[in-house]
Amino acid sequence: MAVSRISKASVDMRNGASGLVGDQIGESVYRFERGSGDRIFLRRISYTEYTKDSTSDMAKAVTLNNVQAIAMSFPVAAYNNDSTAAVIDATEFLNSDNNILYFENDKLKQRAGMGAQQNDRSYVESVKIYPTNLEVKAVKTYAAGMNPTHSNYTVELNASLVLLPEVPMKPRIMDERVGYFTSSHRDFDVHPQSVKVISYAVRWRLEPKPEDEQRYLKGELVEPKKPIIFYIDPATPKKWVPYLIAGINDWNKAFEQAGFKNAIIGLEAPTKEQDSTWSLDDARNSAIIYRPSAIANAMGPNVNDPRSGEILESHIFWYHNVMSMLQKWYLVQCATSDPRARKPVIDDALMGDLIRFVSSHEVGHTLGLRHNFGSSSTVPVEKLRDKKWLEQHGHTPSIMDYARFNYVAQPEDNIGTSGLYPRINDYDKWAIEWGYRWRPQYKDEWEERTALTKIVSDSLKNNHRLWFGGEMEPDDPRCQSEDLGDDAMKASEYGIKNLKRIVPQLIEWTKIPQEGYKELEDTYSQVLAQYGRYLGHVSKNIGGIYDTYKVAADAGPVFVPVEYEKQKRAMKFMTDYFFKTPEWLNSRDIFERLPYSFGMEFAKVQEEGIDMLVSRRRMSHLMDPAYDKKAKQYKLEEFLKI
Repeated sequence: MAVSRISKASVDMRNGASGLVGDQIGESVYRFERGSGDRIFLRRISYTEYTKDSTSDMAKAVTLNNVQAIAMSFPVAAYNNDSTAAVIDATEFLNSDNNILYFENDKLKQRAGMGAQQNDRSYVESVKIYPTNLEVKAVKTYAAGMNPTHSNYTVELNASLVLLPEVPMKPRIMDERVGYFTSSHRDFDVHPQSVKVISYAVRWRLEPKPEDEQRYLKGELVEPKKPIIFYIDPATPKKWVPYLIAGINDWNKAFEQAGFKNAIIGLEAPTKEQDSTWSLDDARNSAIIYRPSAIANAMGPNVNDPRSGEILESHIFWYHNVMSMLQKWYLVQCATSDPRARKPVIDDALMGDLIRFVSSHEVGHTLGLRHNFGSSSTVPVEKLRDKKWLEQHGHTPSIMDYARFNYVAQPEDNIGTSGLYPRINDYDKWAIEWGYRWRPQYKDEWEERTALTKIVSDSLKNNHRLWFGGEMEPDDPRCQSEDLGDDAMKASEYGIKNLKRIVPQLIEWTKIPQEGYKELEDTYSQVLAQYGRYLGHVSKNIGGIYDTYKVAADAGPVFVPVEYEKQKRAMKFMTDYFFKTPEWLNSRDIFERLPYSFGMEFAKVQEEGIDMLVSRRRMSHLMDPAYDKKAKQYKLEEFLKI
């Protein structure tokens, strides 16, 4: 597998969140093979269509219709004594601007404003060999394209040629009721009369050491043969390193449910004195990469073997300005419960806690887990105000939810941080067990799938907190970003109560004596955004449809309209908190200090809210007949009479 990244980024070459160190610019599988006429061919290998049984009649047909392209050809310069190995001259290949080692897609360069390679200012910096990978580092200079302020860009690129495992990991066939990223292909052998798309869950290969296999199967915790290790980029500010490491190591409690201890380890990258051979560019090393960027974000991608879904390595990107976003989120969601949030620059200890939670969330992605936007909907809203209950259960069953902080908690509830912060919780432990428990008793992935399907069905019957709701669900109000609890109207009313307490304090809580009111402006914008989220959470109930994925063996319907009474309450909420102008947001003291008026800003909210309510999709649902003829239906006519 060839994986290419930016090793050093060029000054001012930015395109949104990209153009920074660690950006992946290529990933494909290749095979070297002997060609005719003393040549070595490099073929680009596609796994879009293939069959695992290479001896079947179908395999022959698939092979005939999927000739793998020859991407490069090299003349053989020499052979060893018995001709089992060949020497090729790759100098021109390494120096050229090819799409195998460097930018795989010209569009990546175009988006960055990069033109043709300038050969006289481009060169190979180094080639290094490791046990399973070869690393090529090249300095490349490109014309700056249409950028009038730059004549060229110079970047350092790193290409990793990684040997894929000789024996692929046994894949685990995806179950849509557990949220994993997938690697998919079309298979012509599985269904005797059709073609099926087979999706494998993307995950690391965790297996017990040979000497521990029996102990593992008896239920003892054992260390894996090869643990998952994440290093912290040496460029990371030292004060945040312990929190990033803690966010990694927190996942060990989940892996223990899968039978492994010390399965994942966060470490500081070794210094040159400690290990002169260690490098971020070595494909064997996974890391959290710190990015000095104005982008307020963090992300956790991975590189995986398309034959099995095995994760080979990962670079988590940590953008510096995510801290600004965390500070403002925490202020508008939790300042009424946590006095530490009531200032524009929060203490390092609090910021460290918030960094730790985001670190855990992003590591979850690199373990293969998708967002579980439905998780928080399994929690009764009133429990979000119950201190004792929250300390035991947390405010959402999954850290992979976008349920950042507990905005439902009221000041009089005296909720501590264990009830305000997300944590690795019930769903996460269950999902890790599904993906990572070693199951050698099954001869192949299909036999394993039969057993796991029943395990998932039984688990969901017994514990509703394990429910997974995907982030792309368009109609189910349980699956939303930043929402909390099983009743959006109740939760949003509590959230608005807190915003009403926060707005009068904003000038004081955002004051930086030596500066103007930019901090106030930005924080007030977050208050408006939070208010808008509450409107969105509620409005999705109107014309909403519950979508509960089931296998055919599960009883009951998949699609069920939201209850009539809940849709009515949602519409009343919109009448009370949206159609009736929220004057509490119109603070004269605030707008005397901002470069716009309340009317200007709230007009944008109104426009977005109306568009949201009268969308074609929503009104179409309200026109549809009820699935259950006995149930009362909230219809379009009633919706339009408010």
